[in-house]
Amino acid sequence: QVRLVESGGGSVQAGGSLRLSCTASRVTYCLGWFRQAPGKEREGIATIETTGLTHYVDSVKGRFTVSRDFTLKTLDLQMTDLKSEDTAIYYCAARGSYPCAPQYDYTYWGQGTQVTVSS
Repeated sequence: QVRLVESGGGSVQAGGSLRLSCTASRVTYCLGWFRQAPGKEREGIATIETTGLTHYVDSVKGRFTVSRDFTLKTLDLQMTDLKSEDTAIYYCAARGSYPCAPQYDYTYWGQGTQVTVSS
């Protein structure tokens, strides 16, 4: 079992920045960020392996950066140049085996944190 606790999020103007953090109760191979906008399916946006290998969905490439700290249990998502379409509930998730790309099933989930971008 892995417990995930997210922090950060909030409201920001378009073009602004926000940072999300997530702390896991133990190390897992894969950690990632997913989001769900109103009326839309949940999508994986950024994942990272214990090796540091990252995967991003095209819509956030160049704007979002995912990272893990040296303990491998803290996951961050630095979001810049935010757009109204980034408004969603953001979830931290963990997966216990490779591969870590977002299209694979993630087993453990945080409670989610709201990000609202106003134009």
